[in-house]
Amino acid sequence: MKLGLNTLLFTAGFDREHLPLLGQFKQWGFDGIEIARFAFDGFPAREIGQAARDEGLEVTFCSALTGAVSLISEDAAVRQQALDFLKQGIDTAREIGSDVFLGPFCAPVGYLPGRRPNEAEWGWAVEGLKTAAEHAAAAGVRIANEPLNRFETYFLNTAARGRELCEAVGNHSHGLLFDTFHANIEEQSLGAALRACGPYLAHVHACENDRGAPGSGHVGWAEVFATLKEMDYSGWVVIESFGARIPEIAAAACIWRDLAESPEALAREGLRFLRDGLV
Repeated sequence: MKLGLNTLLFTAGFDREHLPLLGQFKQWGFDGIEIARFAFDGFPAREIGQAARDEGLEVTFCSALTGAVSLISEDAAVRQQALDFLKQGIDTAREIGSDVFLGPFCAPVGYLPGRRPNEAEWGWAVEGLKTAAEHAAAAGVRIANEPLNRFETYFLNTAARGRELCEAVGNHSHGLLFDTFHANIEEQSLGAALRACGPYLAHVHACENDRGAPGSGHVGWAEVFATLKEMDYSGWVVIESFGARIPEIAAAACIWRDLAESPEALAREGLRFLRDGLV
């Protein structure tokens, strides 16, 4: 397994000005960096990807549907806008040198209509993701679609439901992202949830129950580690936490206190814990 760090711990939108961070991440011992972006126009993906590789870091790439951008909207024009966004994100992932494009890609984060998802929305998700998966296959990129907890989305909450979605899409280029923070809320067993992902498991986010450093809270890490080894998972396990002092990130993730002594401490302590448990 390879261990990475998501840039949302340090910035809401990684760009050229953040390139000096790359050397620090490598010095701390990470195998790779997960670049987060929510807009792609003008983003120097090739330059940043090469800068990371020059530091000895591999790159993964993440984003999310936000605002009114939805793959399951009743409005066909909005669904097309979401599909265009996903295609552009896939192309950007290819340009930056990532073989995975990951995030919640059905409904916008935080959209809660106060009801269960309906059959029409499921059909629109499958339809859009089939097209996105075909685009991803041609680009050599795999989508890792992320179930979120019930307080962030109503549409896709569990690994089992995520697997149903993958089976309906029917393309290996559409898989699942398993996130320990969300699973700690939604799943009855973290190990069973990981197994439910099966061959669709494309990426793992490691985060504590309070969004802090892995190992500092009550997530069932022994079960997570044992199951990943049992599954012969050889992909990425990436620390995903958020900068508590970055206003837009703190507001989006509802982080109203410091999660560690510093972002650097969170990253280094989390990496040490994951390496001890996984490598």
